[in-house]
Parts: sequence; C-alpha cells; structure tokens
Amino acid sequence: MQPLRPFALEVFLSKWEFTARYHLCASDMQSITLSELLEMADASDRAAWDQLYLGYTETWGAPTLRETIASTYDSVTSDQVLTFVGAQEGIFAAMHALLGPDDHAITVIPNYQSVESVPLSLCPTTGIALDPQRNWELDLDQVRYAIRPATRVMCINFPHNPTGKVISRQTLDSLISICHERGIYLFSDEVYRLLERRPEMTLPQVADLYKKGLSLGVMSKAYGLPGLRLGWIASKDVSLLQRMERVKHYTSICSPAPSELLTTIALKARQQILARNRSLIARNLPILEAFFREHAHLFEWSTPDGGSIGFPRYLGSEGVEAFAADLVENAGVLLLPGSVYKSDLGATPADRFRIGYGRANTADGVAAMRSYLHVKRSPQTTTV
Repeated sequence: MQPLRPFALEVFLSKWEFTARYHLCASDMQSITLSELLEMADASDRAAWDQLYLGYTETWGAPTLRETIASTYDSVTSDQVLTFVGAQEGIFAAMHALLGPDDHAITVIPNYQSVESVPLSLCPTTGIALDPQRNWELDLDQVRYAIRPATRVMCINFPHNPTGKVISRQTLDSLISICHERGIYLFSDEVYRLLERRPEMTLPQVADLYKKGLSLGVMSKAYGLPGLRLGWIASKDVSLLQRMERVKHYTSICSPAPSELLTTIALKARQQILARNRSLIARNLPILEAFFREHAHLFEWSTPDGGSIGFPRYLGSEGVEAFAADLVENAGVLLLPGSVYKSDLGATPADRFRIGYGRANTADGVAAMRSYLHVKRSPQTTTV
C-alpha cells in the first residue's frame, strides 16, 4: 500500500490543455453544444428540461436515467446500475468497496492511472504489461501467474487507453473463466466501446457476461460529452453496488439534475451521436496514417483497433519528451509523452506518445505538426 501519488495526466494537462492551439492528444470525441443536444430530445424530455427542478437527486441516479443506461446492455436491469459523477468516481468507489489491506489487485499497464493508484493505495497490486511486440496483446499466462490466494479484482480496459488495443472475444472469455474459477471480480473500463474499427471487434459488456463483472461507462469518451460529468457502473452483484453507493456518500453524494436529464436524452439518441463520432474518426484516421507514412523515419505507427487515440513510437534522437515539449511551445501542438503513463507496477514504454483523432480540428493539428517538422528538419534551419 502507498499514498495516492499526483495524477500525472491531470498535472500535465492542467498546464497545456486549454492553452495549446491544437489539442492533438485529446482522449475524447468532439463535443456538441447544449442546443444541439436538446434538439435530439423528444417532446417529453424537452418539457422535462424546461421544468427541471434543481434540487438534490437520488444517490443511485434518477430511475429514468438508470432504465435508459440499462437498455444499452443485453441483460442488465435498472437496479443493477449505479451512477457517478464521471468515471473517476466510479473507479474510486469500486476499489474502496472491493479492497482492503489483506486483499490483492491486478491491473493492466500502461493504464489510466486511477485503476493502478487507487488499488495500490489500498492493498498490494500487480501490473500486467501489454506487449507492444505482440500488438499490445494481453498475456493470459502472466495473468494466471500473478493471481494470489488474496486476489480480489482484475482491472482491464478495452478498447485500451492509450494504445487502442481490443482483445479478442476468445481472450475475454478465457479471462472471465480464469476469474470465475478463482472467484475474482473483473472490473472492465469500457468507456471507448462502440468506437471499434470494425463492428465484429466490439466486445460484449462484461456485466452481461459475468456475475462478478463490473462494466464502467461514461458519457465523456465515445459519446464526446465530458461536460456532463456522468458515468456509471453496471453489475449483477447488487450487494457490491450497495457497498459502492455507501462510498459515494463520502464523495459526490449525487449527480447534478441537469446532467442526469441530458445524459438520458443523449443515450436515447446514442445511435445518432455514435454515427457522427464514427464518421469523424473515419475522416481523421486516414489523415494520421498518411502523416505517419510520410514520416516513417521518425515514427513507428500501427492503426489502433478502436477508440479515438493511438500510442505511436518516436524515433528521433532527442527523445519523445524533448520533441513533445518543443512541438507544443513552438507549434502549439499538444501530444502526451509516454512518461505520463509511468507505472509503479512495472516498465512502460518511454519512447511513445498519445495522439488523438476524435476532434474536429485534427487535420489542422496534423498540418501544423507537418509544418513544424518541415521547418525543424530543413537544412536551412541548421545553426553553426
């Protein structure tokens, strides 16, 4: 166990996210305006918005919201859904409800820091590194080796942040079998689900497949609505959700009423929103791929399986940290260097960076990076 360390991603973004001209490492899809979202509402929800009472809401989440969330699953019911203010609170509540000092947790690395730092603050935790030499594959033999008698939870995230990896259905089924055999909970961060390159790559949601499965969802990533600050966890283990609700009493207590109603509207219109977002990816991804082909001497790139981010390798002699710093300072293009994904549980690649392709101005950001490289690498810029 160790104290929560500073959240490296948020420390980095707090400096640059709202000042860089091109946020080319954004992890979410392009958002929309409030008026655009309200145009998607049916008459009943539009009237509810105009008459919305701004009092406290239910800790579990509004019944209509939970019913709408449950409708996005195959077999989850509304009483098997607990809402949160974003995904971060859900991770915090789940780990505190599951883990104590005598327990053990396993998580993949690299990762979104919460699924490492929060368990590590509560109990011994082991990291399983995704293998870049095998297209970031999850090694099930390593998972089996890492399991201890006290192992309580295994944390996964596919499509993965930052690599965009999606494991196969066979691998997921095998992982569930391993967890079932040992009575281990499987915490599945599914915030990029439904942005896979091909529909057949889309995995079922873990909460639909496994009684001790927890599916984390949020409006921020695939839906591109981070300003709503609305997330949830679905699980058929209602007693665990009840313990998580008790944890929530010490954090947000409840979600904002406007966010709950707007999330209900968005999820009812999810096919329209997701189609728009997939179209944006389909437009932006070829632009990135052309750029990396053009600069193959500087970057090693493989197309992600899903999500709106990738994790290319930088081959320049000065190193990725210096490259990213100079790029944002002199060209206004923000990339996320691999050091942000440094783990206390094992080695993570230090020569990579996160790049996003879910924003409307991705082409402009890539063009600015191309211009920067043209000037930076031009012989005329060399000084003696």
